[in-house]
Amino acid sequence: MMIQEKAVDILLVEDDPNDAALTLRALRQRSVGRRVFHVIDGDEALEFIFATNLYGEWRPESSPRLILLDLKLRKVSGLEVLRELKSQDRTRVIPVVVLTSSLEEIKNVESYKLGVNSYVVKPADSGKFSEIIGDIGHYWLTVNEPPYR
Repeated sequence: MMIQEKAVDILLVEDDPNDAALTLRALRQRSVGRRVFHVIDGDEALEFIFATNLYGEWRPESSPRLILLDLKLRKVSGLEVLRELKSQDRTRVIPVVVLTSSLEEIKNVESYKLGVNSYVVKPADSGKFSEIIGDIGHYWLTVNEPPYR
């Protein structure tokens, strides 16, 4: 698989097809993140970000500007992805917004200890979910000023 050489605005790491579709639709409706790449598990997210295996031709310096990360993933958990991202100098500055469907206090605290930028519980109402996703994308890609890399 050949990946485009352009930088990705948003990397969506979500294994639930309904949540992924809702997120992608919300970003399109708000015209946020023209280049969104979706992976379905933590292992694939790490391969994409660090340009290994399937994504070996991707340039590592073309890091996503924002990562939307589900915590409950197959193979490699969202917390493990976050731990790896925040342990590397090159990826530490990428904003990571954790999206989860449950408010598990221990994971909330653990996410912040690992350096997550924001923690959002997905609302059950699809309209509210779309609004929140659009707001998140707008803030991190338009309002926020990222550090120089």
